[in-house]
Amino acid sequence: MSVSSERGGEDGRFPPLSSPGEQTVWADVSLLLDAACTDLQDGELIHGENFSLFAAMSALEIMDPKMDSGMENCGYHSVEEAIENGAAPIPLSSDRTADIQCTIDVMDHLLACEATWHKGHSLAQTVFSCIYLLRIERTSSHALLHSYCRIIRSTCNTVISVVSDARTHEEEDLFTMAYGLPLKGEGDEKCLSILNAVEETLSRQLRACKAPTSKKKVLEDIEPLQSNIDLEEGYCKALLCRLRFRKHFYHVVLCMRKPQGRGLELAKKHIALCLSELDCIHRSLEFLRSNASGFCQDDNEDRTTASGCKPIGFDSSLNSRLSAPTPPRAIKLLSWKEAIEYFEKLLHDFDIICSFSMDSSLEGVLRFVVQFQKTQPDLVARAHLQLLLVQDGKLYGRDPFYDVISRALALPELTRNHELQKNEFIVRLGQLVVNLLKILCTNAAWQRRKLGKILQDWSVTSIQLELALKREFGERSNISIDENVCMKLLKLLLIWAEEQTYWIASRFLTLGFELELYSPSEYCMVYWYMYVVLIKLLEKSQVKIAGSIDSSKRKGRKKKELPKDATREVHISPSILLLRCYVFLSEGLAMMLAALNNEHKIFQRPSIFNTEQERFIQHFELLQKAHIPDHISYVLFKESTFRANITTVIKYNYFGDAQRISKDLRSSFSSDPERLAELRQIEQVAEHNRIALNVIHQAGAHDPSLKVSFEFSHHPCFAVAVVKRT
Repeated sequence: MSVSSERGGEDGRFPPLSSPGEQTVWADVSLLLDAACTDLQDGELIHGENFSLFAAMSALEIMDPKMDSGMENCGYHSVEEAIENGAAPIPLSSDRTADIQCTIDVMDHLLACEATWHKGHSLAQTVFSCIYLLRIERTSSHALLHSYCRIIRSTCNTVISVVSDARTHEEEDLFTMAYGLPLKGEGDEKCLSILNAVEETLSRQLRACKAPTSKKKVLEDIEPLQSNIDLEEGYCKALLCRLRFRKHFYHVVLCMRKPQGRGLELAKKHIALCLSELDCIHRSLEFLRSNASGFCQDDNEDRTTASGCKPIGFDSSLNSRLSAPTPPRAIKLLSWKEAIEYFEKLLHDFDIICSFSMDSSLEGVLRFVVQFQKTQPDLVARAHLQLLLVQDGKLYGRDPFYDVISRALALPELTRNHELQKNEFIVRLGQLVVNLLKILCTNAAWQRRKLGKILQDWSVTSIQLELALKREFGERSNISIDENVCMKLLKLLLIWAEEQTYWIASRFLTLGFELELYSPSEYCMVYWYMYVVLIKLLEKSQVKIAGSIDSSKRKGRKKKELPKDATREVHISPSILLLRCYVFLSEGLAMMLAALNNEHKIFQRPSIFNTEQERFIQHFELLQKAHIPDHISYVLFKESTFRANITTVIKYNYFGDAQRISKDLRSSFSSDPERLAELRQIEQVAEHNRIALNVIHQAGAHDPSLKVSFEFSHHPCFAVAVVKRT
């Protein structure tokens, strides 16, 4: 499989490609649309060969409250009208037991509202659909409700601040819009002390419930929460775990905001306490359900309270009359169970961030972010990660990106030269690294689109570095020591910039699999392009490592020792060998798919929408514009694959080589469980595809009963062939 730029026509050039719009043939698809309309169920989309939801981000989905505002009548015209009509009474019920039950329902429903808001719906229609929050001063006589509303509002304000500072709210435009709602209020800074006082009172009441009969006389002055003494302990526990969760969660978001990661250790302790309290909240379900028989219960799975009762004091459409930008359609909240699961997931994501060693090497940071994104974290977790990574234009708020790049170049003698900090290329690359880290913290769809756009910036910088080298040193034979240091820096910067460019390109391509942007008929071209990019990434990585080894050998050595050192075999690093595994997998899959197309006509179904060449341009246009790699075209792809056959693929043993190297690497990564899991994935993909190739080869090229499909059962980006007989 060749990607040499020397191949082409007789004059060494490739014929010009036609643009997607040329020679377009229009077809009547009315019958196709009519058939689709009869088969489609509510909420379904046509999933064509070259169309998916991610590929049509701008499509309007009717009845989606985020995209189609719709219209809904509101029962109240103002908060005051709702209060006057008894929509949010204080106390919540004249019966003390019912009051406590209703208070817990309000707490549970607010938790569901908060989780729904985190998922991207507007604050006005979720958390601030609570009338008690809109007029929080009215709750001052109700200590439980007042303390809970205070800390909810303070937490929301802190989370909005984090997401706004990280600027990740672009993904969900509604997230940080306050619509003039009362997000801040006098006394909110005392929310923890107010909650602690209520918690202490509840703790005393719980101790009084549990006290032996002989000690209860001492505690007779403590007034019970409600009228039924048999239910006192259960209600105390249910309230305490909810208040304590709010307290610890507020501590988590405050600690994670501290500069330079100083609050991560303390945040980790509060995360553990949050998870413990969530477990207690979940265990309170049975008690609350069994003792809410006298209230209106909902057995629906979508209920937003543990008791199943509908909470009082909420109107999801009330704010639509107060704020014009708010979509007036009433949204569907997450259920109570889903809200609990959401916060458990969020806390686990926070725990991963807090456990990060804050690696000072850029390679370690990039690996961590990519690994973290595999857990599919939501907006709030990714915003906290971004703020940890980039603070005041520095890595973790402490390491200037000049130092980060210098460490990546492995030139400690240059890091001491402070004049180099002013080098325009280092300054520019530092800003590119900042942008890259921010982009990697966005969701997968935004990340891929933005990575494609910044590829051109990295490519242009590489070209400018190359031109600077040629301009300053290209035609000069006598170079001074200072100039030699500068030339070495420019060369290493060029190699490093190109390496990062190809890493970004590989990430761009693999995200396409995660987003399901490729159809099976396009796998061949995608793996071929991945091979082309990975082989260039491997080349740049090897040159960089060789340069750093050469630099370290020459430092402090005598001149006569150099020839002897130069003949020594350089040890290949595990990271290079791991990259080779992916090169073999990509090349093997590309050639295997090409051979199946050539010999078995698999995936060769013509599309009525566009040609294969047009799909090639659509998928790789951003890479082509950035010349990554240069001289790569659809014509070269066809030339590289049109002679592929199963016999040749087996002969070159791509999958066998990947499997062999991955097994040899186990000892190098024995202390890294993530790398070991990655190696197991590589081995499984290689083993299954090697066996599938042998089965296909034994069946022969003209066996009509042979059916081959591809699935991602062992790796999210590298497919496994499944061979069946019909």
